[in-house]
Amino acid sequence: MKAPFSEYLQSIAPALKELVAELGRDYEYVSVLSTDSVGFRISISQRAKSVSNQSVTTERGTVVRVCRDGRYSEAAFNEFDPKDVAGKAAEIRRALDAQTEILKACASEVYETGKLADEPLVLFVEKEADELPERSDAEALVRVLTEMSDRGMETIPGALDVMVSATSTHVSKMFLTANRDLRQSYVFTEASAASYAPNAEGDIKFAAEGVSGCAGPEIISGLDAKIDELAEVISDLVRAEEIVPGEYEIITEPGVTGLIAHEAFGHGVEMDMFVKGRALGADYLGKRVGSEHVTMHEGALCDESVTAYAFDDEGTLAGDVIEIDRGILRTGICDALAALRLGCEPTGNGKRENFAHKAYTRMTNTVFDSGEDTVEDMIASVKYGYLLKGLDSGMEDPKHWGIQCIINRGYEIVDGKLTGKVVAPVIMTGYVPDVLGSVTMASRDRRVDGNGFCGKGYKEWVKVADGGPYLKMKARLG
Repeated sequence: MKAPFSEYLQSIAPALKELVAELGRDYEYVSVLSTDSVGFRISISQRAKSVSNQSVTTERGTVVRVCRDGRYSEAAFNEFDPKDVAGKAAEIRRALDAQTEILKACASEVYETGKLADEPLVLFVEKEADELPERSDAEALVRVLTEMSDRGMETIPGALDVMVSATSTHVSKMFLTANRDLRQSYVFTEASAASYAPNAEGDIKFAAEGVSGCAGPEIISGLDAKIDELAEVISDLVRAEEIVPGEYEIITEPGVTGLIAHEAFGHGVEMDMFVKGRALGADYLGKRVGSEHVTMHEGALCDESVTAYAFDDEGTLAGDVIEIDRGILRTGICDALAALRLGCEPTGNGKRENFAHKAYTRMTNTVFDSGEDTVEDMIASVKYGYLLKGLDSGMEDPKHWGIQCIINRGYEIVDGKLTGKVVAPVIMTGYVPDVLGSVTMASRDRRVDGNGFCGKGYKEWVKVADGGPYLKMKARLG
């Protein structure tokens, strides 16, 4: 069925159009983004249960963006009376005037930017979902997740706890200008199972598995199969050894491939960083940054994942951008205002944490393309190295293009065969062009994962997804 667009947004749309017209008397450009998102979050462990009829991304509110004399300002609000458009317009003018006075008092330098384009466009998108989070049976879901946690305790040797959680959000967004009327509705869902257990020395080992997608709560049932996978992972981790630091041939499974994609060519090619001179990637446009086996896509149209929207939070249609084409860096990704300042086109990557937060250039789906190799051939080609699985976290330095990925575990390969030895944890470091320049093989299959959030610096958290195929390369591990 179609995920129905918000009745609330439908009801206030005519009045918001009047607000755009009223503010248009004083400003050269006016846009309105209104959001109405509903959902739930359920967390179950052996120690506690938590059920909320709000997900992390539940919100209802509006942000107005205006431009006058090359200067952009915004005002956000979550209360709106459709019968008092004039009153709201006056309130917004006062707020924007106050911002201007603060800038003058602080003698702040203002970056003058051209006027955003406003070509006529009408779009109405309702994506498919078998179930809607607002209509889900919470009690039934609690029972299902509790059974998963209990089965995990029976299945995972030495488990101290098994935590399972599920989050589902029904998003409705509306973007209005003098000439544009864009409306979209979609559902995304994610669920995860995690556990920890001690090894023989008493050190605690942790692992997590999950499912996610642009779909309704129906995909939560797929988490049950992950319990068995989690049991195998924990069993491997409790017998894992420390890795001897050095440079190795490595094969990355899709989750680790996605972590590399996100950290290597995520923030490093967010072009609002180009405006500020904070990303080395700006100097590599049109140059080789990887081997011919490396092609990477970015955009909400790349995959039906948790970020598969139809338009971004600035009213730019979603895209599928080829950032790297057979090793050559072709472009980065860009929000609308940064695009104006750089003289390029926006890519549909202007995202807000919520309606009350600023829009930044942010990732959506960041995905390496598949190749023509098999995983079996890739393993057979390794003289001595590791098959890396499971992501923990990552970090990059866009200014100098360094990368650090913390990987859950590695499986030793000697003379083309897995030996059964496991090492954990594994820290991969390197200079991005060197790491990607060493890629020699890519598998035919690929996977995109969307469990979790990404921050801009230490804040501004948004949903992202990443992935790709298995890749063979060289990297320094420790």
